[in-house]
Amino acid sequence: MAAVKEQQRIPDDWWRGGVLYHIIPRSFCDSNGDGIGDLAGISARLDYVAGLGVDAVWISPFYLSPMEDFGYDVADHCAVDPMFGRLADFDALINRAHALGLKVLVDLVWSHTSRRHPWFEASRASATGRCADWYVWAEARADGTPPNNWLSVFGGSAWTWDPLRRQYYLHHFLADQPALNLRHAEVLAELERIGEFWLRRGADGFRLDAVDFLMHDAALRDNPPRPPADGMTPLKPFALQEHRWDMAQPEALGVMGRLRSLLDRYTGAVTLAELSSEPDPLVRANLYTAGSGRLHMAYTLRLMRRGFSAEILARAIADVEQRLADGWICWAFSNHDVERVVSRWGDGSPAFARLLLALLLSLRGSACIYQGEELGLTEASLPFEALRDPYGKAFWPAFKGRDGSRTPIPWTTTGPHGGFTSGRPWLPLPEEHLLLAVDRQQAEPHSVLRFCQRFLAWRKTQPALLRGDMHLLPVTGQVLAFERRYDEQQLRCLFNCAANPAVCDIPADLHPLAVQGLPVAKNGGGVLLPPWGAAYLTR
Repeated sequence: MAAVKEQQRIPDDWWRGGVLYHIIPRSFCDSNGDGIGDLAGISARLDYVAGLGVDAVWISPFYLSPMEDFGYDVADHCAVDPMFGRLADFDALINRAHALGLKVLVDLVWSHTSRRHPWFEASRASATGRCADWYVWAEARADGTPPNNWLSVFGGSAWTWDPLRRQYYLHHFLADQPALNLRHAEVLAELERIGEFWLRRGADGFRLDAVDFLMHDAALRDNPPRPPADGMTPLKPFALQEHRWDMAQPEALGVMGRLRSLLDRYTGAVTLAELSSEPDPLVRANLYTAGSGRLHMAYTLRLMRRGFSAEILARAIADVEQRLADGWICWAFSNHDVERVVSRWGDGSPAFARLLLALLLSLRGSACIYQGEELGLTEASLPFEALRDPYGKAFWPAFKGRDGSRTPIPWTTTGPHGGFTSGRPWLPLPEEHLLLAVDRQQAEPHSVLRFCQRFLAWRKTQPALLRGDMHLLPVTGQVLAFERRYDEQQLRCLFNCAANPAVCDIPADLHPLAVQGLPVAKNGGGVLLPPWGAAYLTR
């Protein structure tokens, strides 16, 4: 168990080079046996999280919700859903996290609410009431069809007819998630009030959901078509449009500025923006995070979907360095919206999991570890009848949804359901995950978990990895290489992106550093990297 850290001065820009740990409440730890993880369960396991050596946790939504999209359809932004506990449980979580030296970021969903939110119920009930224009309503075309051709990310039209209001309302995701009208001054004022509610309770900032969907074209112009480059009809029709008017509008910068102004009143509070994988996400990331009046940092799903090789990674790093010259990236290889990275990019082996952790934690920027990534968990294969994700159900079997990356964390190898719950878990735990349980890996000195803990501790002693510039080196075969430089320290970082050994020539004045869990050997005028190996060299 990690000892409680003494309270100490933490720099306001702690997030630059900081490491976040992403927690899904329903899949982390269940304290009451109902099969669903909760806030008290998170509190009970915060010693484990602090023991990893991360700086902060990002907690996915725990607000009151009908759970059509697992909490991203919010019915009350200032209430804890009973399945996760009470406000007192959140307060206890904050107190425990801060005692352990951990910051806490909570999800802030500003682009939409649930259909069951009182605001939407009032808005659909009257076209003249206070909330009438708090959502995006539009008249039907003369033939009764939706006002334009915009599509939902989750399939079908982005418009749903409401028989009470006799108009269409906009939703970028599920029909249960109507889009808020962020051009309305009262809506923004209410959202700021909600943000302040959580900041006053001790939250250290927000992960801002679906930033690209904060604003749309006020004239509701049709999106132009985007014919598939390969001539093949894509799985998801959303890809058949150029999303020029339904998202990523310049007015969104004003909304971000208001949020930043709110956070600037709270010392050390930060924002992490989620960007979609639509074209040019790094350009948007720079736009959204460059300057004092914008958000602090951003991540994009596009980087997670680029594939894996030394060449692909080098291009991704070069793109970030070129396009985020003034902004700030938070690197992430996995999260709750994509397949687990050890399965998506590689062979699922512990060696590959160690390589990915070393790489993630060596890039310039901040980093986010997704729960279970430190264990090397693979993507779970679930039958259709076990699925809970509406996105997966809609596109099954060509797309199996997000449940495979959301299965519960295995805490123990033996006992009911891997120590996650004493009841029936909301998603099944794969048998292969029990072999990677926390208790087993804690006892194994060469496990992925122990490597993660040691590497994060070592990283804290390396200013070049925390704050240094990035200097990408030419790719040599299967090896990705770059240098991180800060003041007098210079680290050359080598990553073997293949399942066979590689020999790298190095300058005569460089020598490998001893990093536990990353064996490396001199080989004539170079170094020998084992399969999925990594090395750090200095003068």
